[in-house]
Amino acid sequence: MISFDDKRDFYRMMLNSEVIVTVIDDEANCKLSATCRDLSATGMAIEMEQPLQLSTRVKVKLDSPLSQVQSLDMRGKVVRIEEECEGCYLIGLAIEEVD
Repeated sequence: MISFDDKRDFYRMMLNSEVIVTVIDDEANCKLSATCRDLSATGMAIEMEQPLQLSTRVKVKLDSPLSQVQSLDMRGKVVRIEEECEGCYLIGLAIEEVD
């Protein structure tokens, strides 16, 4: 039997990197800290202390630890929310644009 992960078009890169998430749907453009768990060509999974609503549009900045490698700035929307435990949410983002 083929698992769901085997059906993906793009491989996921496992990470454990801090990111800044800016909610661009609200007027305040609030900035939140999160941890990027994995990244692929079309999506990203981030871990946060509070949930976001489905379809919320966000901007995510992932700084590179190497000066030779440019940081990643992307825009996307929330497509999945899982509560892993109290105060820990895994948020799935679909990448819509990379700056």
